[in-house]
Amino acid sequence: MNSGQLIQEAFIISPRKPVDQQLERNTILNVARDLFVEKGYRGVSMRQIAATLNVSHGAIYYHFQNKASLLYSIVAEDFSLLDQELEKVMNMGISDKEKLIEIFMAYIKFGVTHSKHYEIMFLIKDENINTLMNRGPNESYEKFAKAVYQLCGPQVLTPQKMWSIFLSLHGFVTHYIKCEETFENIKGIATSHAEFILTTIEI
Repeated sequence: MNSGQLIQEAFIISPRKPVDQQLERNTILNVARDLFVEKGYRGVSMRQIAATLNVSHGAIYYHFQNKASLLYSIVAEDFSLLDQELEKVMNMGISDKEKLIEIFMAYIKFGVTHSKHYEIMFLIKDENINTLMNRGPNESYEKFAKAVYQLCGPQVLTPQKMWSIFLSLHGFVTHYIKCEETFENIKGIATSHAEFILTTIEI
């Protein structure tokens, strides 16, 4: 092989593999999530995300059209993770009462364990992205409510009571996120809280 061929081969760009692209995309999502939680949506630019990753900002735009689409991707992925946890509980071979407890516990565990995910999903507020940020919580709440209604029947729960249950869980999670507690440290009180909520439901 002559020197010309070596130089030519050295400049051949290999196509990216789908797995590599997905890994890079997930890395961007994880770094951007941390920055959004730390500095707020307005306080973060695409260039800052790129600088944190030590890549050009063009590499970020390869995957995401703009900052809003990047945030939407984070929100969509995080709500998908929460929905998966609820689906796991619904597929368990246990009684309806036990499933209700497990749903409440799964929600608490997700929020406390994935605190940065939870903050992005529910706690970041910005007038520029209100429409975007409202969609995810609304859809997730509907899935949560549908699961609870399925287990105890719509005749048992009014929409107001369903909303109160959700707020009770949300408030619990938000409190312990601020305390920076691990789920294992609060598992006992989380169980008590889930059982208390169950006492408000007549099934």
